[in-house]
Amino acid sequence: MINVKIDPRILEACPKCCIGLIRATVVNGPTSDELWAEIEAAAEEIRQRYELLEINQRPAIAGTRHLYKFLGKDPSRYRVSSEALCRRLIRGLGIYRLTTLIDVVNLVSIKSGYAISGLDGDRIVGDTLTMSVGRHDDVFNGIGRGPLNIEGMPVYRDAAGPIATPTSDEERTKFTEDTVTAQININAFAPEMPIKEAVDWMADLLKKYACATHVETEVVDFGQ
Repeated sequence: MINVKIDPRILEACPKCCIGLIRATVVNGPTSDELWAEIEAAAEEIRQRYELLEINQRPAIAGTRHLYKFLGKDPSRYRVSSEALCRRLIRGLGIYRLTTLIDVVNLVSIKSGYAISGLDGDRIVGDTLTMSVGRHDDVFNGIGRGPLNIEGMPVYRDAAGPIATPTSDEERTKFTEDTVTAQININAFAPEMPIKEAVDWMADLLKKYACATHVETEVVDFGQ
């Protein structure tokens, strides 16, 4: 399992921070109808449960927004990925049907409220990820969105640079149809779904839909 370190500034804002880690050998490909049906059911649950202006009050989303504000980033301009997904659902815009790995991550994110980093494990440089704070000179190409200003965001770095934030992951380590090693980090800056439950569910979904083998899981509790 990859090592994870965290900047003390993040713990100052979110003293109960936990990160759920899942690593597995996988087969990526088109999303099955069965997985998509699970996503549609989760989407309907969100639409029935929340109004648009309530979604940022979900504990996991509110905790991440609090961290952004603490670090000097505007969470209404740079939305947390789980919040952005839920807002699209409530507005009736839906979400895109992509690949198995991306859609499994989206499903758990919708249900749990957590921003989740989905990374190609073979593209991570080194054996350690450090969650630090974005700098003004960081170069970060968000997936499908181009250059992203990550100054003041919590950001994972590998030995070659920044690769993931709660707003977007980076192009360099994104899931593709060629991905065979999935490294998934569930970022719980404040508790909502029990983190062990979210980790185990993610592992089960990977086994069910992505033929996952050699599955490793861990919960890193920085609040202990």
